[in-house]
Amino acid sequence: MKPATLVRLALAGTRTDSARVILTALSAALAVLTGLAAATVLAIPTPPFSDPENFLSNHSEQYASGLLREPGLRPGVAFALLLLTVPVLALAGQCARLGAPARDRRLAALRLAGATPGQVTLVAALETGVASLLGALVALGAYLAGREVFDRPDQRGQLALPTDVLPHPGVLAAVVLGLPLVATVATVLLLRAVVTGPLGVTRRATRSGAPRPWAGLLIGVGLLAFASIRPVLEVYARTGVEAPTWLVPTLLMTGGLLAMTGVVTGAGWFSYTAGRLLRRYGRGPAALLAAGRLTADPWAGSRTLAALLAALVFGGGAAGLRAYFVADDARLREENRLVGVDAGADPFYLASMDLVDLAVQVAVAIAAAGMLVALVEGVVGRRRAYASLAATGVPRATLSRSILWQVLAPAVPAVLLALTVGFFLARGLFGDVTRDNRVYVCDAGTQLCSDPATRERYTRTVGELVRSAPDVPVEQLGWLAAGTLVAVLAVTGLGLLLLRTSTAPEELRTP
Repeated sequence: MKPATLVRLALAGTRTDSARVILTALSAALAVLTGLAAATVLAIPTPPFSDPENFLSNHSEQYASGLLREPGLRPGVAFALLLLTVPVLALAGQCARLGAPARDRRLAALRLAGATPGQVTLVAALETGVASLLGALVALGAYLAGREVFDRPDQRGQLALPTDVLPHPGVLAAVVLGLPLVATVATVLLLRAVVTGPLGVTRRATRSGAPRPWAGLLIGVGLLAFASIRPVLEVYARTGVEAPTWLVPTLLMTGGLLAMTGVVTGAGWFSYTAGRLLRRYGRGPAALLAAGRLTADPWAGSRTLAALLAALVFGGGAAGLRAYFVADDARLREENRLVGVDAGADPFYLASMDLVDLAVQVAVAIAAAGMLVALVEGVVGRRRAYASLAATGVPRATLSRSILWQVLAPAVPAVLLALTVGFFLARGLFGDVTRDNRVYVCDAGTQLCSDPATRERYTRTVGELVRSAPDVPVEQLGWLAAGTLVAVLAVTGLGLLLLRTSTAPEELRTP
């Protein structure tokens, strides 16, 4: 089969297939644009120290934001930008499932026309790869155009964005071409468990059985990894041995991935448990219909809520970090008050947390868009079953309440778990705030106390180090949980708009 024929078959289809390609391209464009922004931040050169005694002399003063001026903060900014790609890539995965039944029938028709299994797999993979490549090229064009549009210094000659630097061409090529390549390879690997025959598309094996609560073990190991960083560094400091450079990043990445995986897979356990509880204690057909669906496919909650829960883990961690900064500011104010100075910590860090909170809100919004796509795909994919229920006399309002049960039953506990885990990750990493209440008093005369050789002999310590735990940011966590659940309700309401058309009598003839 010629390459041009493969590409034409990959992009062919109905309006649903065209919508899937467009949404996949849009998701890829957002991911590539975020990656290019992170690469640009990392490409900012650090000038050498012009004054060895001034630690500010190596800052890039051409930028208005302190997040870009200070070299030590740029890796954190780049890391935060890369984190935004997680919900974007999850959105791309949800978009790839849109219109899956119709695509399966089209692939089966290709097999019936004589295409080999490998060619059918290549057609399905090329659809994702070509759509991702188109989105990546659009993102590259928007990135280059944005450099010209936003390259406007302010009155002080400072730039709001790093439009004066450009990543290495190899880095640009890796970001722009890497995502479509990864998407294509991932599609091929996922299709290994799919058998496309002339009569339909089936899976070799499906996940069955009740989910086990192994998610709690993953979460516990992740929290332990974060909590062990400070004690391990203290052990190295006491022994006088420098800690390996790979130690802290390894613990952070391993602990974070394990905890996040535990939260996402825990949604499947919540779904199955909620289905069992609804089946036992639920009243009315809506609850019983939801119970059957939740127990039949409990992993649907993990697939649908994955990006949202990942964003909330970061949101809970950001709330814990803000609480630490607030407690540290109170500690510094108290220490300064004891010496007669009315000053607190640098407000820059608290102001930076506003940007982190904004990034979390953007991630939640993107994840909610992915939920909308997944919900629409679920309603459209099961429209024959819904139409059958409606034809037997089940009101559409009952079906709507059933879908609400299916969404909210696993979402509420999963949202609370994600925020709690994120907060405890930050709590374990930063620990308590230590306030130094010690005062050194010399009991000898002025001559002995002023002489360094004898001063230590007559000096005693009054007071002690006081450790205090930062307050739990209940209000911030509560607002984040409430806002997320409102977004889930809004997305569910939008998805239910398709229920009327999906329960029409004509859908009974849907193959």
